[in-house]
Parts: sequence; structure tokens; C-alpha cells
Amino acid sequence: MSLLERLNNDMKQAMRNKEKDRLSVIRMVKASLQNEALKVRKEELTEEEELTVLSRELKQRKDSLQEFENAGRIDLVDKIRTEIGYVEAYMPKQLSEEEVAAIVTQTIADVNATSKADMGRVMGALMPKVKGKADGSLVNKLVQQHLS
Repeated sequence: MSLLERLNNDMKQAMRNKEKDRLSVIRMVKASLQNEALKVRKEELTEEEELTVLSRELKQRKDSLQEFENAGRIDLVDKIRTEIGYVEAYMPKQLSEEEVAAIVTQTIADVNATSKADMGRVMGALMPKVKGKADGSLVNKLVQQHLS
């Protein structure tokens, strides 16, 4: 089942269950996917493109969460956390920190990186492997630790 079909099914279910917040998030994600398809002039997005859109939606919400926490807006913090949970349900299973560290170590060995000057090469080779499966800031932190 494609992501769009899954979103449509979940949207119908959210309507039946009168889950307004969930319905709103599903509609936003679906709209983002459709806008991206229009932008790249395709009928359907590839899985990788869908994953990029989902990652963008998740990142936007996490950034908003940080801003609301800093501003002390507890009412909005709870709402955004709920939205993050809904978006994460459509993301692939996230890798643990140990799994990411193993991929980082292997990639560093593959590109023969020895210092922080090689960080760009390592990140360039690494990010396609963990796209959507690991948080970019965690990957960045682990690469820096291994290269120092």
C-alpha cells in the first residue's frame, strides 16, 4: 500500500472517529505530498521523495516544538507533540544510536576519512544510507565524535 493510500484510509478513519487533530495532520501531510508532486511535475512521488517530504514535515514540527518550549507555551507544546506522533507513524522505523554508530564507523572506513576535514565526504556518503531512519543531528554528532 502506497503512502498516499495509507493516508487516505487513515483520513477516513479519523473522520469516522471524529479525531480532529489527527485528521488535520493527515491532511497537511497529504497536501505537502501533493504539492511536492506538482513541484517535480510527477503523477506519483517515489518512496525516497515521499520520505523527504515526511522528514521535512517532522523537522518543521520539531523546530516549532523547540520554539514553543522556549516561549513557555505549554498549550502549544502538547499539541505539537501529538502532531509529531502522528507524523512519526508514517516514517520508517528509526535506527538506534548503536545502529547509527555502526553505520558511521563503516562509512568512515569506506571513504578513508581520518580527520574533521573529511567530514563533508563522510556526511555525503552517509546521509543517503540513513535518510529518514535517523535524526541528522545525531548522525552529525556521531561523525564528529568518530573523527576527533
